Amino acid sequence: MSDTGDQRAKIARICVFCGSGPGRNPAYVAAARTLGQSMAEAGIGLVYGGGSLGLMGETAKAVLAGGGRVTGIIPTFLTDRERMLKDAQELIVTKDMHERKMLMFEKSDAFVALPGGIGTLEELVEQLTWSQLGQHRKPIVLADVDGFWQPFLTLIQHMRDEAFIRAGLDVRFRVVERAEDVVPAVIAMAPPADAVGSDKITDRF
Repeated sequence: MSDTGDQRAKIARICVFCGSGPGRNPAYVAAARTLGQSMAEAGIGLVYGGGSLGLMGETAKAVLAGGGRVTGIIPTFLTDRERMLKDAQELIVTKDMHERKMLMFEKSDAFVALPGGIGTLEELVEQLTWSQLGQHRKPIVLADVDGFWQPFLTLIQHMRDEAFIRAGLDVRFRVVERAEDVVPAVIAMAPPADAVGSDKITDRF
């Protein structure tokens, strides 16, 4: 990692939120594969939902194919439905979704959202909320593949316009259009190394 004037925290693992289906646009699968490859090349491990299907599976398999490390975290009730990826070096089966999400947070240095459904949106918004409330400073990046996240970005702007996102309560994240730009964006957003100790969730909102 290059020196950018301050000593940034090392990004060792990125948590990727994405769909358990492939979506209808082939660009989504291509982006998942590209992201996985670039993470492996950068020596950054993957933390994700543990399934082998859809964009989740494509991202994890690309990391593994590139020689990278994968941590899958999946609740018991989804192990069969999402076909748990048994090739991952670390597989953690949790009792429920709450435990899963806390472990994903604790094991990750940053968060990336690829296209996905309600579950992806819920996981993304939770991390944005925790960041907004000062509970962590970990980078959050949206991969806006073929404009997938534009409706969400429009909603965020609407919330600002209506004064529900106010000064001091800004929502901090970065948007990139290409999967190959995700890792550089995450690294650029990394907080100073001496601020990492503040990345603690003290309550479940």
